[in-house]
Amino acid sequence: MPISTTDQIFKLVKSLTKAEKRNFKLYAKRTQQQQEARFIRLFDVLDKMNEYDEQLVFKGFSKLSKGQLSNLKRHLYSQILSSLRMIHIKKEIDIQIREQMDFARILYGKGLYMQSLKLLERIKGIAKSSNQDILHYEILEFEKLIEEKHITRSRKIENKVENLIEESAERSRILSMSNRLTNLKLRIHGLYIKIGHVKNEKGAIVVKDYFKASLADFDQSNLTFFEKVYLHQSYVWFYYILLDFENCFEHAKSWVDLFEERPTMISEDPDTYLRGLHYCLTSLFTLKRPDIHEEYLSSMRKFYDEQEASLNTTSRMIYFLYYSSAFMNSHYLYGTFSDGLVGLPALRSQLRKYSMLLDQHRILVFRYRVAWMHFGCGNFDEAIDSLNLIINLKVGHLREDIQSYARLLHLMAHFEIGNYSLMEYLEKSVSRFFDKMENRNQVQVELLSYIRKQIRSGSLPNQKLLQETRDKLQKLLDDPYEIRSFIYMDSLAWIESRINNCHVQDIIQRRNAEIAEAGVDQ
Repeated sequence: MPISTTDQIFKLVKSLTKAEKRNFKLYAKRTQQQQEARFIRLFDVLDKMNEYDEQLVFKGFSKLSKGQLSNLKRHLYSQILSSLRMIHIKKEIDIQIREQMDFARILYGKGLYMQSLKLLERIKGIAKSSNQDILHYEILEFEKLIEEKHITRSRKIENKVENLIEESAERSRILSMSNRLTNLKLRIHGLYIKIGHVKNEKGAIVVKDYFKASLADFDQSNLTFFEKVYLHQSYVWFYYILLDFENCFEHAKSWVDLFEERPTMISEDPDTYLRGLHYCLTSLFTLKRPDIHEEYLSSMRKFYDEQEASLNTTSRMIYFLYYSSAFMNSHYLYGTFSDGLVGLPALRSQLRKYSMLLDQHRILVFRYRVAWMHFGCGNFDEAIDSLNLIINLKVGHLREDIQSYARLLHLMAHFEIGNYSLMEYLEKSVSRFFDKMENRNQVQVELLSYIRKQIRSGSLPNQKLLQETRDKLQKLLDDPYEIRSFIYMDSLAWIESRINNCHVQDIIQRRNAEIAEAGVDQ
């Protein structure tokens, strides 16, 4: 098994839980050969490191060449994966099915093809009930191979072979449809990565025509469980790009409902279920529906509390990402930034725990959300500290939207503190960045214009200028193609906070109180 980079084995060792390390030691010590002892010692050396250092590895061994170390790492890597397979086979239905398929092939190779057929027949039902479509198809094809090459008792059962052929053809059709849907999912997601949210009607027409053409002649009747899930996922991304969060929520909800109608599928594929909840929460946040948002957030917490013990590292990491996002969004909706900051140390601890496994995109988003939370309750210095971590990170064109708004928020925080000696330089720097990235929108134009004019008029708040800026932003709030700007930051709340000489969170709380009061009056 090739290990292309020197730290792959190190990352694998550091990803192990205490239980997995204990299981590995028991698995590895089943023999006492010299080679075994050496790879266990390499495991211990790597386990004690905080960062990979090859020189320390060589110090742990006498007369070990680079070539020998490479072989030793490869052997250790293979042994760890083998030990993990023994643990995860009890939890992962697809691994269990594959193991039984391996046994069936071994039996067939021994000439015991009737025993092989009997085993295949048993696991075929498991694969079908757990919606393991690809494995189900593989089992059917293996059955066909045996029936083709040998005279079996199946010939005595009426329509047995015909049913097998029919079932295989149907499963092939399902796989073809699933493949088409997963390809659509990837394409529509790739379209979002390339163009982001639509910026005008022309862009919306292009996306709609593209999506409509992809689903032309697609028969949506009689879909399997995962075909339905894939279809809803495609629609979620489609409406997400179009900024149509009402329909985005409806399809995300249908996606979640599919799992909740079949609870066993939640246990078998928790990651897809969590993603469905995530898009429900994201849509509800954008639609400004805090009560329903809280219901789905409670569902996510309940799911994790009940399933935590059975979740693998990836599932726990996915939960952390989605929960931390929804947790902060909840405080944005209620304007309780100060309360939300109390939970940040625990979230930061989780971020450090998964830092080796997270990509820079996730870390950028997390830091930006933290910065906005600090900004919203008046902790401008802390906001600047978080934003500096984003601005100083060399990540090229990765998440240009987050980088753009991080620079804008950085400018706003310095503006709030009154660092006027820096303002002209920072404002020009932000403008250059927007021009370079072609990421400027009308909301950003108005905010930069306000800051520029306020600097020229002096340090005292220019109420007339604030009123004019608020009116312009209010009009933009009604523009469906500018709504994306308000998703990143509530710039209107910021302008109103300056008019009323308070913090952003105070404005949001006041808005919520007015909405509640209006609801009571009705």
